[in-house]
Amino acid sequence: MTQPRDSDFRKDDSQVRFPMTAHDVRKAYRRWAPFYDFLFSPFVLRMTHHQVANHVNGGAGSVLEVGVGTGFALPLYETHLTITGVDLSPEMLARARRRVEKRGLGHIHELAEMDATELAYPDGHFDMVVAVHVMSVVPDPCRVFRELERVCKPGGEVIIVNHFQREKRDVIGFMERAIAPLSRYLGWHPDMPIAIFNKPGQLLLLKEKRTLKPFGLFTMLLFKKPLSAVGAAE
Repeated sequence: MTQPRDSDFRKDDSQVRFPMTAHDVRKAYRRWAPFYDFLFSPFVLRMTHHQVANHVNGGAGSVLEVGVGTGFALPLYETHLTITGVDLSPEMLARARRRVEKRGLGHIHELAEMDATELAYPDGHFDMVVAVHVMSVVPDPCRVFRELERVCKPGGEVIIVNHFQREKRDVIGFMERAIAPLSRYLGWHPDMPIAIFNKPGQLLLLKEKRTLKPFGLFTMLLFKKPLSAVGAAE
């Protein structure tokens, strides 16, 4: 667990290099949906989602999970929370709904097909907003970040977990840059710059930065929306 520093953000690297469209994302996850859990659950999903759920379960009220996917994390949330999940892929959502039905998850309030750049919820609607492995798979992460900020209540939290572009010129950094041109086919940006989340004028304040298991490949950013945002929004 570390406190954020200005040096955590590279001011000269705040844009993704290879744009995607919503059509690219839908098409990619139509391919991934049938075997998504099989490929990613043992490594990516299980480790990171458990760590996120441990934090979320310490809170209360309403939670929005953006990019809920196949609903892998839904059983991890405790029943004192009211969970809403949204995703752009109908194929992934179909699997999430089957998971909810099979597991009898009564605290799941809604699962909806929705574009994260235009969330159909009013301002300040959720106590906590969670986006795990999402920001690198959306066409416009800056716009999504603004939407997460908008629907979060003043005094609430926004949690972002992602793999971010490495500054070191090592093997992993080389691989990120090498496959970045394939973003539209893969359905994600392997070279997502962390500086995207340090924009002038944003209301969200970065309170904590955590390196997650396994191997420190993923980073959790914990943002707080100040109570003063009530006046700012008006």
